[in-house]
Amino acid sequence: MTSVLTPLPVLLPLLGAAGALLVGRHPRTQRTLSILVLSAVLAVSVALLLLADANGAEAVSVGGWPVPLGIVLVVDRLSALMLVVASTVALGVLVFAVGQGSADGDEETPLSIFHPTFLVLIAGVSNAFLAGDLFNLYVGFEILLTASYVLLTLGGSAPRIRAGITYIVVSLLSSLLFLAAIALVYASTGTVNMAQLAVRLAELPAGTQLLLQSMLLIAFCIKAAVFPLSAWLPDSYPTAPAPVTAVFAGLLTKVGVYAIIRTQTLLFPGGALDDVLMWAALATMLIGILGAVAQTDIRRILSFTLVSHIGYMVFGIALGTTAGLAGAVFYVAHHIAIQTTLFLVAGLVERQGGSTSVDRLGGLARSSPLLALLFFVPAMNLAGIPPLSGFIGKLGLLEAGVAEGSWLAMVLVAGGVVTSLLTLVAIARVWTRAFWRPAAGETPAAAQPEPVGATATDGRPARAAARQRAWARHTAVATDTTPSQDGFGDAPRGRRPSPARPLPGVMLGATTAMVAVTAALTVIAGPLYGYTDRAAADLRDRTPYLESVFGEEAGR
Repeated sequence: MTSVLTPLPVLLPLLGAAGALLVGRHPRTQRTLSILVLSAVLAVSVALLLLADANGAEAVSVGGWPVPLGIVLVVDRLSALMLVVASTVALGVLVFAVGQGSADGDEETPLSIFHPTFLVLIAGVSNAFLAGDLFNLYVGFEILLTASYVLLTLGGSAPRIRAGITYIVVSLLSSLLFLAAIALVYASTGTVNMAQLAVRLAELPAGTQLLLQSMLLIAFCIKAAVFPLSAWLPDSYPTAPAPVTAVFAGLLTKVGVYAIIRTQTLLFPGGALDDVLMWAALATMLIGILGAVAQTDIRRILSFTLVSHIGYMVFGIALGTTAGLAGAVFYVAHHIAIQTTLFLVAGLVERQGGSTSVDRLGGLARSSPLLALLFFVPAMNLAGIPPLSGFIGKLGLLEAGVAEGSWLAMVLVAGGVVTSLLTLVAIARVWTRAFWRPAAGETPAAAQPEPVGATATDGRPARAAARQRAWARHTAVATDTTPSQDGFGDAPRGRRPSPARPLPGVMLGATTAMVAVTAALTVIAGPLYGYTDRAAADLRDRTPYLESVFGEEAGR
């Protein structure tokens, strides 16, 4: 059963992309096809997760080629969980995009190319999660990156092209480094099959191992936006359309984190660079969240928190213990869902308020209470408020750090606590200013002007009128432009927030469903953490993975 299902998360989106191109002149058919394909991928991924948890890791040789000559796809607990989470958020984002296209009348272009490109992106993500050799992992990265270049520049506006250039240059640099590392690995061992490398790399001199590990780690840290290789992300993601930004933030960096987990545990289990990863995790957490606190745009705040919380995952990987890896895997699954949801909410915020700058927003809780609720739930989850899944994931990582006991681990524990508190500060500022502060043009009750000639109770004339003028200056809007999340072009940013209007039902429904998914993570946190604990035990043992590929011949 597993051998039949394993290739489908890659094959179905590719076939769906081809079909979507063929029916590009029929938007309704294209949308239906895309949703059906991703629904099928989600169903297959859930089946693979159940089978992997019940039967352990299993490998499939595509095309019947013998191992290690052919392409090997491996499903274990980690890859199956990543497939389920990725397909879930991809389906939610696609439905959101369908609603956005219908609401804005952009059904012909560029959404006609959006659907096949989006499906190709998901095929690349799935291929990366299932890859059983380094070169196929590289192919998965290149598939998803090629699709991401198209999605990032949809609409062809100047800000998106500029952001796209930065993103492409950084991505090509990391890909070239990854490809060079693969060449050196093959030259040193004669194989790129990861199960075989798990044995052969241990036979190399320590210096050669360190060089290969460093090159792979740097390439993956660029893709995962680990400090100091993360400066590209906050300037690249916020310019894209809302659904594109959401799927980028949720998935793309986590593919890099997945690659770090896989290579560090399977190929280089000795922990030679664990201390370096510890320091990188600390810097990623603190510098990322300080960047978030300094921002005033919701999308940039979320982009910096995305960078910051990658540090939690790297912390768990660097610990190298079963508890640390379990916490890291749990946090990856949690963060994919949370970050995707918050960027979708940010798209709704811009539709409702005309901007994503907290200096230009206000009164959203009054004009759209449901939107306020949709922001509040995942925002508190991101901040780690008990008993939500964000708190559970952080608690597991901090407990793993305390159990490890070294002074560096304790520094990371303290850094994790500070990062969580500053995340709450950044989120609370968005909440109070965008949702509860009176909207621009509204006059607070305390600032209502007094009648002409009136005198304030303290004897100073027209004090309230002065306060009103100060409020007007505070809410004045500068004139520049920003990418519009409501379509694929640019819109003037200098306008005042638009009056309250009903949000498109499909977009609202997709976002509500994603918020429900994030809440469900809290409900099933116990079983999910048990699953990630079993996945971490498999990662540390390595035997289940090796036997799934070679059986009793593992390591020969």
